[in-house]
Amino acid sequence: MSDAKHSNPIEIEITEPSSLNEQAAVALVIVGALVAVADRQVSPVERDEVVRFIRDRKLAPHMSDDRLYAMFDELAERLEEPDFANVVIDNLRPVSDLPLSAHLMELSERVAAADEDVHPHEVQAIKLLRLLTLVLPRAKQVAPGAVRADQRIAAEE
Repeated sequence: MSDAKHSNPIEIEITEPSSLNEQAAVALVIVGALVAVADRQVSPVERDEVVRFIRDRKLAPHMSDDRLYAMFDELAERLEEPDFANVVIDNLRPVSDLPLSAHLMELSERVAAADEDVHPHEVQAIKLLRLLTLVLPRAKQVAPGAVRADQRIAAEE
C-alpha cells in the first residue's frame, strides 16, 4: 500500500496551477519516450536528446536531469505494454490547453533523428502525436477551492 509520499509522481493527480510545470515536463518526456520505443530499440542518445531539449528551452527548470532521466526510463518501460496509447493520452490530456504542441512535435522529430536512423515506426509515432495534439480533449480547469471541497468530502467518506 502506498501513500502520497511514496506514490509514483507520474500518477499523482495534479490539481494546482503551479503543478502544470510538472505536467508539461511529463508530456514532453512521454512524447520523446514514445518515439524512442517505436523502433523497439531505445538508444541512450534518444534519451539524452529528450533531456537536452527540455534543458535548452528551459521547459522544466524545477526538475533535475536525474529526475527527467528516471521519468523517461519509467515511461519508456510503460510504453512497451499493450495499453501504451492510454498512457500517452493520459499524460498529454492535462496539458492540452497549454501551448506545447510545437515543442512536442519538434521534440518528437529530434528524438527520431537522434540516433541517425529514422525508423518507419518512429514516423508513425510522430504522425500519431500530431493527430493527438490536434484532437485531444481539452483539460478542464480545476479551481483550488473545488479541490479542497472534494478532498474534504473524500476524507469524510
